Amino acid sequence: MTIVRNNPGYTSTEATAGRESAPYGQAAYRRVVVKAGTNVLTGSRSDGGLDTDVMASLVDQISRLASVDGMQVLLVTSGAISAGRQALAERVAVPAIPDIPTRQVLAALGQSRLMSMYAGLFEQRGVVASQVLLTIKDMAQRQSYLNIRNTLLSLLDLGIMPIVNENDVVAADEIGEVFGDNDRLSSLIATLIDADLLVILSDVDGLYTADPKSDATATRIDTVDFVDDTVVAMAGQHRNAWARGGMPTKLDAARLVTTSGIAMSICRGRDPDVVVRAARGEPVGTYFRPASSKLEARKRWMLSCVGDSGWGEVVVDEGAVSALRRNSVSLLPAGVRSVVGSFERGDIIYISDPNGNHIACGMANYPAGDVAKIQGLRSDRIVDALGYHYGQEVVHRNNLVLL
Repeated sequence: MTIVRNNPGYTSTEATAGRESAPYGQAAYRRVVVKAGTNVLTGSRSDGGLDTDVMASLVDQISRLASVDGMQVLLVTSGAISAGRQALAERVAVPAIPDIPTRQVLAALGQSRLMSMYAGLFEQRGVVASQVLLTIKDMAQRQSYLNIRNTLLSLLDLGIMPIVNENDVVAADEIGEVFGDNDRLSSLIATLIDADLLVILSDVDGLYTADPKSDATATRIDTVDFVDDTVVAMAGQHRNAWARGGMPTKLDAARLVTTSGIAMSICRGRDPDVVVRAARGEPVGTYFRPASSKLEARKRWMLSCVGDSGWGEVVVDEGAVSALRRNSVSLLPAGVRSVVGSFERGDIIYISDPNGNHIACGMANYPAGDVAKIQGLRSDRIVDALGYHYGQEVVHRNNLVLL
């Protein structure tokens, strides 16, 4: 099991951005993304409404990191649906588990209230806040991905606090079961702005060996070196009807950011000064080690949008697996054994070994139907099989990310 450390105060050389490892109480990271989910923001309220005390504490911690520690901090927040439910409940009865159209109505009603609360709290601390509403699809296209990145980095450089939320009013899939309670969005944002640390605030104080609500013997894991199947199997099921996250989506986020060279921490959002402590490298929650180095921007984009443009993958033989892992070469048609799913030229697809394990992702040079026609062939046979030629590779090494 790749879980070995008892002290998660570790900070990688990449994460410190040129600084020496900081002792506790000093800034350990340069750029931090903080994600606050529904369970955290509603606190102990039984009606599912927003807890203003929790929000004030969160804003205070983020403001201190910016003003005292000199960090750039971006907040990814949930809570619009909860704020809308709180407002609407004063007028009409709201279903315990509303359908998607009702959720969209609640998001439309609650988003302005959520932002108004944040803006007021940040203003009290001398910080100007900005609202950024996104959908996952906004980042699937390379140009829009870069436009969003430029905007967010400009806001941070100006000392303005970007507050990011999914645009639930227009993105029905993002308030269903697909992406989680902004967990995936926060991981995408972290890779987008080249963050050093992602702090995911939860209603539990980290990852446990089993669900602590049902297993009294469950123990918290301090540090995870690699998110493998053993780690994923520890995730329990989420139980809040108003939230759409849970530990499985947080582990998906951890897999994405750590592969990109970004550290991540899962900790209890209502613990005192937990954001400040995590950002300063103190041992709180469960710490996920980053890869040894950060990916270049283009590869981070490919990793973040794999599967968004239409799910597909190619299964390769053991020889191709070895060559990709050891030599960082392109994937040639000779190493492809089969094609799964559907994809077009330019889509980001998975590359899997014969056992179905994803070993890489990359930009397809040919559509799925054509890859099926040239699989197993030498590259000099592509024109004979297809009648045209986009290159010798199914996925070029410059467009490929090892997982």
